[in-house]
Amino acid sequence: MYPLKLVAVPVFILLLIAVFDGCASWDASSQEALLSAAGFKTRTPSSPAQQAMFDRMTPYTVERRERHGKILYAYADKEKHLLYIGGEAEYQRYKQLGLQKSIADSQLQAAQINEDASLYNRWGPSWGPYWGPWNPWW
Repeated sequence: MYPLKLVAVPVFILLLIAVFDGCASWDASSQEALLSAAGFKTRTPSSPAQQAMFDRMTPYTVERRERHGKILYAYADKEKHLLYIGGEAEYQRYKQLGLQKSIADSQLQAAQINEDASLYNRWGPSWGPYWGPWNPWW
């Protein structure tokens, strides 16, 4: 019988990747966390003019706007009915945090691939991960 630990860990990792890989709400909440960490302020449209502008915005994307000679960046969360607003400094911080998150995600993915490869190659190419003189299947 295969050791449960050797089978459960890779299956659990693959399950997590499958669950979170295509989930748009996960991506949106992750992006909103970065915006908040970068210093973007949240606002709810309160006037009809603000609501009309909010309705015209592309959801879940950071848009560059100019207002009274100032550059503003806005992000609309249509599901929560929130608007994230920040200036140039907040936007640069957001880009920096996004790059750091991307690097961390890449390192995590590489570590998972290396772990999977080490589990497979533990006993050499001819033995495989679950067979060998120290781990018999019978």
